[in-house]
Amino acid sequence: MPHMLLIIEPVGQRATRTEAEGRDLYAQMVAFGEGLAARGLLMGSESLRVESTRVQVRDGRTQVVDGPFAEAKEMIGGFFMLATDDRQQALDIARACPAAAWATVALALASHRLPTRARP
Repeated sequence: MPHMLLIIEPVGQRATRTEAEGRDLYAQMVAFGEGLAARGLLMGSESLRVESTRVQVRDGRTQVVDGPFAEAKEMIGGFFMLATDDRQQALDIARACPAAAWATVALALASHRLPTRARP
């Protein structure tokens, strides 16, 4: 059962950390991901940058807006895509995620895998 852990953190939180604190938290997340990979549970993961772009298509018109967005209170800081046996295993992994101490770790069950192609 593929599950995604989304790391949802307050906007601006990263800027409050010293460089050493940021490196320490990043190292914790890398170790967490490596542990998942060693157990055969990690399908993919990424840390996401603060900068983002919003794209909307309405009535055939495309609007592209570069962030950060003043109205945003939270941002997706990263994700882990997991190959889990069941929801309980995914919950246990979410509970063990270091980011749960400073962010929200949201858990989502993937319903269908979309077809993908490798880039040439």
